[in-house]
Amino acid sequence: MKILHFAPEPFFQEYFTAKFGKYESADIFMKGVDHKVDIQNLPFDDNSYDFIFASHVLEHIPDDDKAISEINRVLKPNGIAFLPVPIVVEKTIEYPEPNPQESYHVRAPGLDYFDRYNQHFKKTEIFESGSLPEKYQLFIFEDRSQRPTKENPLLPAITGEKHIDVIPVCYA
Repeated sequence: MKILHFAPEPFFQEYFTAKFGKYESADIFMKGVDHKVDIQNLPFDDNSYDFIFASHVLEHIPDDDKAISEINRVLKPNGIAFLPVPIVVEKTIEYPEPNPQESYHVRAPGLDYFDRYNQHFKKTEIFESGSLPEKYQLFIFEDRSQRPTKENPLLPAITGEKHIDVIPVCYA
């Protein structure tokens, strides 16, 4: 099987290389990747990859609808894409420009963000922290009650310090 890994994290590079027959990495800016590409306009043929992994990438992409469409296009039939984004609000907020206080995110994804995947993939499964066995549950621990701030005026306050993490699994 063939994998395309966007914004490749070193830990996952080793893991994916061991698990897949053909590993390829991609990013628009990173050095040392196999493909220097814009995820909004991929130069690959249709049906090129079995698996695509792009963790915490789409919140940086201006035309995420185009990027999601491109990911689906280059997936083989029955291919799978893992496309997690950080869930930081209840309902997605689009920023008027990239926010330097948030690593230049162009949006703050909410739980509704994954609805965008349903427009492109035949099926999307959502795995939330609490849906896994307790020993595998991952949560984000952060005090979000002091929002909004000068740096992030659009982010609303959210009570609590324990927030779910979400992994969407998209099927071509």
